[in-house]
Amino acid sequence: MFEFVRTHTKLLQLLLLILIVPSFLVFGIQGYSSFTEDRKQTVAKVDGQPIAQAEWDAAHQQQAERLRRQMPNLDPKLLDSAAMRSETLEQLVRERVMLAAAHRLHLDVSDDKVVRELQALPELAQFKRPDGSFDVATYKSILQAQGMTPQMFEARLAQDLKARQVMRGIADSVLAPPAIVASALDPLLQRREIRYARFDVKDYLPKVNPGDADIEAYYKGHEAQFRAPERATIEYVVLDLEVLKKGITVSDEELRKYYGENIARYTSAEERRARHILIKADKDAAGDVKQKAKARAEALLAELRKAPDSFADVARKQSEDPGSAAQGGDLDFFGKGAMTKPFEDAVYAMKAGEISNVVESDFGFHIIKLEATRGGAKKPFEEVRAAIEDEARKQAAQKKWVDAAEQFTNTVYSDYDSLKPVIDKLKLEKRSATVTRTPAPDATGALASTKLLEAVFATDAVRNKRNTDAVEVGPNQLASARIVEHRPAHTQPLAEVKDRVRALLQAEQAMALARKDGEARLAQLRKDGEAELPSTGTVSRARPDGLARPALDAVLRADVSKLPAYVGTEVPGEGFVVARIEKVLEREKLPEEGTRLQAQYAQVWSQAESQAYYRALKTRLKVEVKPAAALEAAASAASR
Repeated sequence: MFEFVRTHTKLLQLLLLILIVPSFLVFGIQGYSSFTEDRKQTVAKVDGQPIAQAEWDAAHQQQAERLRRQMPNLDPKLLDSAAMRSETLEQLVRERVMLAAAHRLHLDVSDDKVVRELQALPELAQFKRPDGSFDVATYKSILQAQGMTPQMFEARLAQDLKARQVMRGIADSVLAPPAIVASALDPLLQRREIRYARFDVKDYLPKVNPGDADIEAYYKGHEAQFRAPERATIEYVVLDLEVLKKGITVSDEELRKYYGENIARYTSAEERRARHILIKADKDAAGDVKQKAKARAEALLAELRKAPDSFADVARKQSEDPGSAAQGGDLDFFGKGAMTKPFEDAVYAMKAGEISNVVESDFGFHIIKLEATRGGAKKPFEEVRAAIEDEARKQAAQKKWVDAAEQFTNTVYSDYDSLKPVIDKLKLEKRSATVTRTPAPDATGALASTKLLEAVFATDAVRNKRNTDAVEVGPNQLASARIVEHRPAHTQPLAEVKDRVRALLQAEQAMALARKDGEARLAQLRKDGEAELPSTGTVSRARPDGLARPALDAVLRADVSKLPAYVGTEVPGEGFVVARIEKVLEREKLPEEGTRLQAQYAQVWSQAESQAYYRALKTRLKVEVKPAAALEAAASAASR
């Protein structure tokens, strides 16, 4: 079963997504009503129906587990923050609103619609057989892995479709005619012809040379910029399966035995390529209908026996299989289990070039021609020896893991003053690093674990420099660390950061000179319009033509009711820009732009309409959510 789950990870992710999509959060939560009185406490109401603390907790736990799977190194504190819990509650409220509205509007979903939605899921397409049938057994196995039946899954999908209908009428009713889109977007995307001058900070840097007194004054006035975070130099050890594998040896005899017991894994799957002609006859069809279809198949077979090379042409003209008829009945290569049993049995009993007798299946009557076979070859032992050894060592390491993890945990706790005992006992590698309370952006492995860093900076670990407890930093991965040197957060002395202070002060003084000259040029322009502006360009939001964003925004926001218009703006870190707007042009209309912008405009407008309708539904259904303070108290009670 677990191998099956690994093989179909994408589909499982799809099913998990459907289960976690908020509309499904409503299901599976009602059973929590038997919890204690605290967990029965109402945190919100929709249309008079309560949402209990237990429902909120269960929904948030599902959401947190999903995020942990996606981002293993995510800080656990974020998952249980007030903001995250509030977001989960809002999602629960939204789904209750959708379901209540669907009920009031008497919305329903037919079985046919559910079936069509299932068939449209791209992740399920891989389970369609070449003959067009659906692999129901695999579908059921996937659901079983999630503790569900097809009936349960399809009922949840139907409920989700019903809730979606509430918003579909609003979302689908938005109209975005070209004229409306143009009137909205033309002012936003218009172009402006400008002349401008840059006053760059880099050009003024040689003109400033701050003295020591200036540097010291700047340092004292900006001490917060020169704070060094709390740091710790640590030594740490990691126990994982790779460490255990290093100490395991496997004899050649054991490897050969493993090879023999698992020979199927080292044998390429046998596949066959066939063509077929299908004469349809449903398995529940009347006897005379079946007999007529079989007689037609027998007649075609007789023709093919006389002219075997015409099989592809006959399939194109006569086969009733829509998936393969156009290809002359070609089904490409397939392995065992891909076809219905009677079809598969016939194919695997044939030789290349042979044409079968008429074969009956649930879909009708087939005539099959085997084109080719491939696979079935065994890889020599020496070719797969390294892979077998790695697998055998990995399995042995997994068997040793529980005992080794217990030894690791007990040793780092009992011999708390040093990591040497656990290093010697389990043959571990001592590593070192300098860390802060949060993982570095490029941190990997144990150093990316927020749980380990929390343990490192715990009061006892900092004060007494003791080993941390064993911390799980990944699947089958434990770590422990101890502080060698701790340095609290502090203001760095001027001597250490003097070059940095000088550079910041120089940039500030150069910016002041650039701003002064820029503002003087702007004043002269506004007075007589004769000041020099050496650069020209036509700019828009789509084509800034090299202008920095602050300067571009200033140019496009300027009042152009009277031209020329003048603007000046500071570009942080770069300098000052002065511009004269000489002409306003319509937006440049690219050939492919019309349909795309129209669709984007309609989408944005649809989202706005949907949000407004949702707010109206909340009012109509009298949604009540407890005040934030009460919710926080409820959350604290639930976590105790």
